[in-house]
Amino acid sequence: MESPTPFDIDAPPGGRRPIIRRNPDDASEIEMVEAAWGSNPRFSDGASLRFVRSEGRTFPRHRCLVPASEFHMRVGDKRYRATLESGNFFYLAAIWEPAMGEWPLSFRIITFAANAEVARYQERHGAIIERRHRMQWLDATVPEIDLLQTPPERTFLVERLLGGGTSQSELAL
Repeated sequence: MESPTPFDIDAPPGGRRPIIRRNPDDASEIEMVEAAWGSNPRFSDGASLRFVRSEGRTFPRHRCLVPASEFHMRVGDKRYRATLESGNFFYLAAIWEPAMGEWPLSFRIITFAANAEVARYQERHGAIIERRHRMQWLDATVPEIDLLQTPPERTFLVERLLGGGTSQSELAL
């Protein structure tokens, strides 16, 4: 079991988080490893890219999942958190990049247009993969267009974040 953590959009590039992926050395094995958030800046004019848009893209390899209990947003000096209305944890769809030189194993979050509750605060958010679809995402058994869809209205509960804390006490694969 892993303690859930909020996914904080204000976390610095290179911040480390657990990701779940197929083991590149043994595809029959699923592993949870720590990876840095953001791409190697060496290949993007010195910037570490933390997100990748889903529209018009396919992700046939290096898929991974970022377990999360909620995600955070900022509007001016106010912070908000979005949790699933059901109270369940979820995964953010992501792609991982192998370690190269000084840059460690890393990941980028895949985004799509925000759903109705989140759109009041920001235009996009991380692509949500529900627990029941985790293996379909990891194994690429379902086309991206079927999994990477903006969630329907009344999926999220958005609250102003005044202090710390998360919505759940445990995550499991």
